[in-house]
Amino acid sequence: MSKEKKQEVISVPPTGIKMIAREFRKDKLALFSLSLLVILLVAIFIGAIVVDKDAVMKVDILNKYTPPGDGYILGADEGGRDVLGQLIIGARNSIVIGFSITIITSIVGVGLGIMAGYYGGVIDTVIMRIVDFVMILPVTMVIIVFVTIVPNYTVYNFIMIMSLFYWVAKARLFRGKALSEVRRDYISASKTLGTSDFKIMFGELMPNLSSLIITNLTINFAANIGIETTLSYLGFGLPQSTPSLGTLIGYAANGDVLSEKTWVWVPASVLILVLMLSINYVGQAFKRSADARQRLG
Repeated sequence: MSKEKKQEVISVPPTGIKMIAREFRKDKLALFSLSLLVILLVAIFIGAIVVDKDAVMKVDILNKYTPPGDGYILGADEGGRDVLGQLIIGARNSIVIGFSITIITSIVGVGLGIMAGYYGGVIDTVIMRIVDFVMILPVTMVIIVFVTIVPNYTVYNFIMIMSLFYWVAKARLFRGKALSEVRRDYISASKTLGTSDFKIMFGELMPNLSSLIITNLTINFAANIGIETTLSYLGFGLPQSTPSLGTLIGYAANGDVLSEKTWVWVPASVLILVLMLSINYVGQAFKRSADARQRLG
């Protein structure tokens, strides 16, 4: 092989997969967090398939607040229901809800934000006025009202209600970033060459925002799990018949359970903490790899 060919091979930037792998090798905490997160997700989703929800949620008043070890690995709650089974199913529900809300709001928010920043004018004005209107609403109270008036609502209803309000911050953020990107030379050159607006927005402009998108996705994924947990804790999240991490933590509202029967709510609290920390550490590693990839072109 000639020297020129060797130089060309050497100058080729690493692929995205190699860049991500390099970042995780450098950051042992992020690698540990990724491994732990994968193990937890696999265990939770396989466990949720194996566990019989009807059996877990069956009330057995004779086993009320049974401590761990007496027939129950993590004990039982006030209805004599298995805490471990509820933890597995509840974690699955909370993760699915958080992930679904994150994906839906990101698609809507990033898409509308880029469109508003790219086109400007009337399109920008209309989208931003809708964003402003939604942002001035007391969102938590509105969600509580929706949840209260919707009869027999399900997980899917809850996801749609949450997604209806949590896309606006993303739209405003990415609109601002798109406004600065559209002034760059590569956008002007693409327009001059006759490239379609759709390809410019989502094939050229959006990849240059990948670092911000990844960071926003990970932060919001963890935050949306927290929002679902908080609303369920307050009694305005999932129905009582549908376990979640929030419904388990909600038992801590009882002072006796909080101090004397910690096996009911501590496992869910620890799992939420571990999930959120792991997601954030993994997200930071992905962000650094995206930043490095952009610097190398």
